[in-house]
Amino acid sequence: MRVFDASSMIYAWDNYPIEQFPGLWEWIASQIEENELMMSVVALEEVSHKLPECSRWLMRNNLHTFQVTSEILRLAMQIKGELGIVGDNYHPKGVGENDLLIVATACNQGAELVSDEEKQTTLPQLPCKRKIPAVCVMPIASVSCINFIGYIRASGAIFR
Repeated sequence: MRVFDASSMIYAWDNYPIEQFPGLWEWIASQIEENELMMSVVALEEVSHKLPECSRWLMRNNLHTFQVTSEILRLAMQIKGELGIVGDNYHPKGVGENDLLIVATACNQGAELVSDEEKQTTLPQLPCKRKIPAVCVMPIASVSCINFIGYIRASGAIFR
């Protein structure tokens, strides 16, 4: 099972239009049907704000969403503490509140996270400047994180 970040769904929708890549989107629909592709409710809300038509497509295909539970919230708060984020003082170059909830959801579900946020080859000196892929490798999260193209490659699916 994979949990999608909004960035990856937006990337896919913007770069692989459903009209030109129907086989890809049929496959994504089958992944949703098989509960192999899911999203946190906060990620789906982000998609809804930026691409309402994508969100409607996901809902028509019965996307399973994870609600923010007390366990997910607790884990997100622990990660936030490890990053040195106090209160609502999120660094503009680092993760935000929704990002922490998405990472915590993947961690809670024991799922791989699909995110197209930029990988940081060198970790920032300030942990609060870490983006999702860098947060995923922290011992507290320990979540595998791949981007959309990595997701396609790992699937072995072939689209003709």
